[in-house]
Amino acid sequence: MGSETGLVLTGDMMLVMVVLSATIGLFVSELVRVDIAAIAVMVVVGLLGLVPPTELFNGFASNAVISIIAVMILGAGLDRTGVMLVIAAWILKVGGSTANRIIPLLCGTIGLIGGFMQNVAAVALFMPVTSRIAARTKIPLSSLLMPMGFSAVLGGTLTMVGSSPLILLNDLILNANRSLPPDVETLKILHLFDITPIGLVMLPIGILYLVFAGRFLLPKNREKPVSSPARTKSYFADVYGIKGDIFELLVTVDSRLVGMRIGDAEKLDGAPMLLAIRNTEEPRLAPPSDEMIWVGTILGVMGTRDLVGQFAIDYQCRVQPRLRTFGGLFNSSRAGISELVIPPGSRMIGQTINKARLRKRYGISVLAINRRGEIVTRGTRDIELETGDCLVSHSTWQDLAIVSRERDFIVATEVPKEEQRPQKVGYALAFFAIAILLSIFSDYRLAICLLVGALGMVLSGVLSMDEAYSAVSWKTVFLLASLIPLGQAMDRTGTAAWIAQEIMMALGDMPAIAIQISLALLATVFSLVLSNVGATTILVPIAINIALATGANPLMYALIIALSASNAFILPTNQVNALIMGPGGYRVADFVRVGSMMSVVFMSVMLVMVNWLFGSH
Repeated sequence: MGSETGLVLTGDMMLVMVVLSATIGLFVSELVRVDIAAIAVMVVVGLLGLVPPTELFNGFASNAVISIIAVMILGAGLDRTGVMLVIAAWILKVGGSTANRIIPLLCGTIGLIGGFMQNVAAVALFMPVTSRIAARTKIPLSSLLMPMGFSAVLGGTLTMVGSSPLILLNDLILNANRSLPPDVETLKILHLFDITPIGLVMLPIGILYLVFAGRFLLPKNREKPVSSPARTKSYFADVYGIKGDIFELLVTVDSRLVGMRIGDAEKLDGAPMLLAIRNTEEPRLAPPSDEMIWVGTILGVMGTRDLVGQFAIDYQCRVQPRLRTFGGLFNSSRAGISELVIPPGSRMIGQTINKARLRKRYGISVLAINRRGEIVTRGTRDIELETGDCLVSHSTWQDLAIVSRERDFIVATEVPKEEQRPQKVGYALAFFAIAILLSIFSDYRLAICLLVGALGMVLSGVLSMDEAYSAVSWKTVFLLASLIPLGQAMDRTGTAAWIAQEIMMALGDMPAIAIQISLALLATVFSLVLSNVGATTILVPIAINIALATGANPLMYALIIALSASNAFILPTNQVNALIMGPGGYRVADFVRVGSMMSVVFMSVMLVMVNWLFGSH
């Protein structure tokens, strides 16, 4: 299928190229959400007839999509039974309190777990664990979060369910087999542990890099102490500039606040943070923005004594001598300040805090937003939320526990609560083990094996069916399923072969290793600007055709793409990096500094191991 075959650009190929270009443009520009862009691509592919109508929606029933749904449910079941708290206790017991012992244990543990669930889900589960470890050991959180996040990505190379690109790979291989010439042997799909040797080498080497190089490369001047169960007052003063104490203000008959809404009062010059109100019988935290202030209303505010005192003078309020009304509500055993991270796929993305009605729906007051190292404390209610935003919030621990179960937030601070269903931990571990053992020792498809474990979680009461539905990131599901037809169209129309032909003509007679490095770099760059699923869908068909043109192993070249699509350590555009950026206090420069060499290590080890395992036919 090289240049000697003389493939000619046909009309269907040109249509696919237009759709492909539009897809890349939508993903890079982010004019619409990536899942909406993917659905639009699927619809256009169907309207243009590039994939038969009977096959257009096969992605939703594909092995990749069902597998990823089951993996998410399995991960939720482990979390709901408190397995992560047990793991945190074990790491503290074995690792002691020194970073040189804690970091390898933490990284190795999440790396192993990352081999059996999505790395974003693993990081989400481990953020409270890491916060607890940092609090107990006094190790700065910034020294733990980046190694933890990177290790979750590295652990995704241990099995074929460790990352979305690897889960998708077998479906792309099956699609490619339908378009192979008659004289070419069909490609074999990869089983669960076929790539495990790669991960077993890559994970320890990556951890060694993070332990020894990390101490010099991780930020030191911005390291931040943490405490448990919630952050201390000094932490929030140092990091976010949130200073002061809680005061009660009585609104007098002469106050200009009378008849004003809470949302408007917060926007006044010199206004303290309004965290509580009593204008009925019962005092309440997190008053909604449309709550009215009347004569006799008592406000619970946070600020310095000078700020609150001046505000009271300006707006004719009386500062109460002590906390008579809100003393119980602001007791540290009942309420406090915490950090919430907006994960990929959250319904909060694109909404302002005001529009999301966080106070009314969840009982949380947002005090500040940390966005890629920039701290915003004023005007937060009108800022549209983005993936990775870290919200500094005040709430009761009971409300925070409820928020921690919402897939729209990740609670980065340890929540002082009991495990929800510790009595079910045996069932959770048993059904997780059954799913893995079936994958290893049976001939059933991976999706069926994983669904056995997921179904067992529900039937045994580890999760309710509604909780299982909530555990699934439907954005990821639709993104994955909707992009599969684009890969089919590239194979069916010969577009992938034509692009491969043109690439080979441009490269000339390059050695095989140079071609492999070029493909790995291309996939890495694509994953930084597109989703890793998008990069895999687009590049795997091209890589297979390049392998056929050069006489290389197509399976090996496809695997290079799928693995390299996870090599996204350099920028916070990667979902894992976006999650840890706010709580870790990292800046883009930190990811560039630490992630650049990590990417080189990842690519070098990956290419050596892939050639060793799959270099010969």
